[in-house]
Amino acid sequence: MKYNVPQKGIVYLQDGTVFEGFVAGKTGTCTGEICFNTAMTGYQETFTDPSYLGQILVMNTAHIGNYGVHAADVESDGIKIAGMICRNFSDKYSRPAAEGSVQAYFEKAGVTVVYGVDTRALVRHIRNCGAMNAIISGEVFDRDELQKIMAQIPSMEGLELSSKVSVQEAYETGPENAARKVALLDLGVKQNIIRCLTERNVRVKVFPMHATLQEMQAWNPDGYLISNGPGDPETLSGVTALLKEMIAADLKIFGICLGHQVLGQALGMQTFKMFNGHRGINHPILNLVSGKGEITSQNHGFAIKNENIPEHVEITHSHLNDGTVAGIRIKNKPVFSVQYHPEASAGPHDSRYLFDEFVASL
Repeated sequence: MKYNVPQKGIVYLQDGTVFEGFVAGKTGTCTGEICFNTAMTGYQETFTDPSYLGQILVMNTAHIGNYGVHAADVESDGIKIAGMICRNFSDKYSRPAAEGSVQAYFEKAGVTVVYGVDTRALVRHIRNCGAMNAIISGEVFDRDELQKIMAQIPSMEGLELSSKVSVQEAYETGPENAARKVALLDLGVKQNIIRCLTERNVRVKVFPMHATLQEMQAWNPDGYLISNGPGDPETLSGVTALLKEMIAADLKIFGICLGHQVLGQALGMQTFKMFNGHRGINHPILNLVSGKGEITSQNHGFAIKNENIPEHVEITHSHLNDGTVAGIRIKNKPVFSVQYHPEASAGPHDSRYLFDEFVASL
């Protein structure tokens, strides 16, 4: 009987720390900012989330691949993470409906995986030392060569990535005779955000990130949604200026994640890069308006500063772990946003009411 001998893989961090394991997916070299996700399920939705563009993702759950992959579980047109690190990686799967293995999925996408890593130790290191760039490889092991590669990796701070995942041409979806219409500005939208609107009898037109207000208004929408996406919000000066124009026009606006950060900037608030960020599906949020708690799905490495809040802006939601701003709204205007993901794919549905409130306001 023939056995495949695992090939060596390496995780090389910006501070020189090394973790060893084995390589899967494409045997190659991937670079990016390293981050971790604490979700115990929904790995395919996570891999295909555009907000992860440019990042090497550590999965905290011990088993990846055991239920295979399926077309219904994607949040974009393919894998968006730069690379993946996990403890146990299985190319065998038990899900009857699965359409293939995670190994074949990564291999086809040309993305490298390093598994067999002590992910608990790795995540503790990132938690203590903060977000940093990293290299994972199944072909380069020389420290000097790795250091040369590391020197070429850009910092996530100051990096504009939305243009790499936004649609190039506008398109429409949802019921043709829908009661309401929403123009969605695509900064890296997850497909479930669109589904959460169309399921509520909304016709959606998805616009490229560089669309003008005139182009969106020509479609005569009832409201506007500013999507999630990757990268540093400070680089999106054009989108920030667009939001200022939209606010001045008294339009109905709902921002999610990156859309929330850009809305904050348009209101004169500042954003900052977090030490680690929030990535998982069990983050506790307090709704400061209703007094109710929510368990939420989150994926962001930047946030709005909780200082110098303009008088016409109200903080509506707060992250219970660290007190970061999780939701804002303009007083006396139909404009609001949240830092987390109310569409939660994967994750809890505690925050789906935000779509109900937005649609009801149109």
